[in-house]
Amino acid sequence: MDFREEFLELYRAYIHREGAEKLLDYLLSPQSDFFTAPASTRFHGAYPGGLAEHSVNVYHCLKDYLARERVKEVYQLQYSEETIAVVSLLHDICKINCYRPGKRNVKGEDGVWRSVDTFEYEDKLPYGHGEKSVYIITGFMRLSREEAFAIRYHMGFSGTEDIRNVGASFERFPLSFALCTADMEATYFLEGKQQ
Repeated sequence: MDFREEFLELYRAYIHREGAEKLLDYLLSPQSDFFTAPASTRFHGAYPGGLAEHSVNVYHCLKDYLARERVKEVYQLQYSEETIAVVSLLHDICKINCYRPGKRNVKGEDGVWRSVDTFEYEDKLPYGHGEKSVYIITGFMRLSREEAFAIRYHMGFSGTEDIRNVGASFERFPLSFALCTADMEATYFLEGKQQ
């Protein structure tokens, strides 16, 4: 099963709230490049389909994180399968239609410069990162307050947000920290930097 198929299987199995079908229709429509977009320009998932792959990886990392005995013992977290699927599969929906093919020069080990394919980032709806994902999702379906904060602050302290707000979100909404942790694990451990 490829990542597109796995994404669709998880989405259809767990996300059933009002508006979910319309959001999925949008993701599958010609107006969205969600399943062909990269996850970044040069780093993790910097290839066609990288965004869907990253979203599925974050889902699995979040499930693993929330299943840890110590996490369950300390926080006594109880999230529905739907909440876990919503925040992990849709946290980077803000990246839809933001990447276009481009070229860059790379110096090879032999010292010779070569033109290589890459992606360039061009955001036609510059509304931020996490907040843009929340904005897009809520155009189709409602999010709980904790889901919205988790998606909004999933970049953690690596984003451009006021660090006090990030910390406050992590303290008040444990799902916010858990999603950030899962996103970082998928990004840096599972996917890594692509040259």
